Amino acid sequence: MTTRISRQDLAARIAADIPEGSIVNLGIGAPTLVANYLPEDEEIILHTENGMLGMGEAPAAGSVDPDLINAGKQAVTAALGAAYFHHADSFGMMRGGHLDVCVLGAFQVAETGDLANWSTGAPGAIPAVGGAMDLAIGAKNVYVMTDLLTKQGDSKLVAACTYPLTGAGCVSRVYTDHAVFDVTPDGFSVRELFGENTVASLNELTGLALADGTGA
Repeated sequence: MTTRISRQDLAARIAADIPEGSIVNLGIGAPTLVANYLPEDEEIILHTENGMLGMGEAPAAGSVDPDLINAGKQAVTAALGAAYFHHADSFGMMRGGHLDVCVLGAFQVAETGDLANWSTGAPGAIPAVGGAMDLAIGAKNVYVMTDLLTKQGDSKLVAACTYPLTGAGCVSRVYTDHAVFDVTPDGFSVRELFGENTVASLNELTGLALADGTGA
């Protein structure tokens, strides 16, 4: 029985939901894969918090410019018309509501849309919130890309976050390897199912009362 899709397929699914003309920030880690699946015939402008608007694809081997990196320190290219600016100006864009979409990873997402993605609160953990709090609150639409379950089998969709919050009530939609969920005033609604998952099976996995928004 197939109940999960790959991260590459999930990245392609997210890319398909980003409207043409959007200004988009892709968070560190798995969300950066979304850049590989954006339509070449559409103008979608990528922003990186360390100071570039118009980030391009990863460079070919032997063509790396050490001065061109994203927030995760990965080598990138600059698209035609790209602009560079001070870190403070970049955060001004993020905080000022100028980003249409940001895609972030998560440790937990609450049914109220709260996001926890920077710390599990474990003793000795290094604080690493970075610009996630600014993106979570400043972007018009916050998409989360994550596995539905932890390695221990616990659901990352929860009634209330037990980890330190990145932002409250900020998440619009959650894309997981099992299904896509919308955050609504009444909690999570299943937007799309992958593989042989059902709303009933997801209710059991998450321990939540999920609404059926699939239209099936």
